[in-house]
Amino acid sequence: MNTPDITYKYCFDFPNGMKKRFFIQLDGRTLLFKPTVHTRPDWTDLANDQCCCCTLKDVSSCPIAVNIAELVTSFKDTVSHESCTVSCITAERTVTKTTLVQDGLSSIMGIIMATSGCPTMDILKPMARFHLPFASVDEATFRSISVYLMRQYFTYQQGGTSDFYLKNVKSYYQEIENVNQGILDRIKHASQRDADRNAIVILNALAQILHMEIDDDLRSLRGIFFPETREDSGI
Repeated sequence: MNTPDITYKYCFDFPNGMKKRFFIQLDGRTLLFKPTVHTRPDWTDLANDQCCCCTLKDVSSCPIAVNIAELVTSFKDTVSHESCTVSCITAERTVTKTTLVQDGLSSIMGIIMATSGCPTMDILKPMARFHLPFASVDEATFRSISVYLMRQYFTYQQGGTSDFYLKNVKSYYQEIENVNQGILDRIKHASQRDADRNAIVILNALAQILHMEIDDDLRSLRGIFFPETREDSGI
């Protein structure tokens, strides 16, 4: 039996009446992004600013770059701090927020980058399946660690080596930071303004914050489970 595709529709509505619409479709079984636009600008060539951690071979284009090309083109003349109303429409719910363009773009780029077939970003695909638009830092940290530990559980069930003590999570997210930087270097050649670039910067900042949270033993989240350990208790 076929698994239905997963869809997200992002709507950007600007105060001047301009509207931008983007439809994201993920394969229901593989969670891979199914592109509807197939243009490949020169900056999407794999060899152009190729990520230092890239393991792809026998492909001519960076899959992430190809899949975000429509977004980059659409927002190349948009400044990051411009205000707009962004809606994320799914089969389950609609989430709407008046925010900055960079925050809406960061949300949609996060889905595409996680599901484009980049081996480094593959670990984030489950988060794309249960996408949370406009996630805060605490929400992003909670979801990232929860998904990582659930992956370890299923790996353990299948007889693999598991990392329940989060010993390897920092190395995974260091690679993710490398990909974010590589994509940032690419789109600098394609846009005149900074909305799309700042969207990547936000994603990279979240990865860096996760590093710090791990170093701090996830202290900011511990109080959710054990209130007596909250910092305001003096512990």
